[in-house]
Amino acid sequence: MALKLINPLNPVGGYTLPSMQFYPAPDLEQLIHKIIAQLGLDHIQADKVKAFRSRGSKARARARIYAMPRIWQQALDLSPHYCVEFLSEHFDHLKKEDQIRVVIHELLHIPKTFSGALVPHYGKGRRLQVGHQTVEKLFRQFKIKP
Repeated sequence: MALKLINPLNPVGGYTLPSMQFYPAPDLEQLIHKIIAQLGLDHIQADKVKAFRSRGSKARARARIYAMPRIWQQALDLSPHYCVEFLSEHFDHLKKEDQIRVVIHELLHIPKTFSGALVPHYGKGRRLQVGHQTVEKLFRQFKIKP
């Protein structure tokens, strides 16, 4: 079944393909490295976490993290890597403090095993694993350090 493209000005009954662009974000990679170092997130291999800005997404998220599944790691003979996408329309206008909170939140999705998997917001028994309280606690620790 083929994807039906329709007039985006009249989006009744179909889907349109968004034209998204991705751009490397070295400034955000530096921030990621700084956060990992200052918070002692030693399980994260900073050189294997890449940051990108995107434009043109219809999503309301500020950022999202992507993992490389184990099957791709084996197929390409690579170690685990992660990409963090920052949606420019929703991220760039934030205050610096809020940007740091968003970065911390995304880094919390990386498991202690650095396996290429992702930690969900809720774990077994609907226990919150990546949440506001944890982000705030780490943000305060980050802010205290020079």
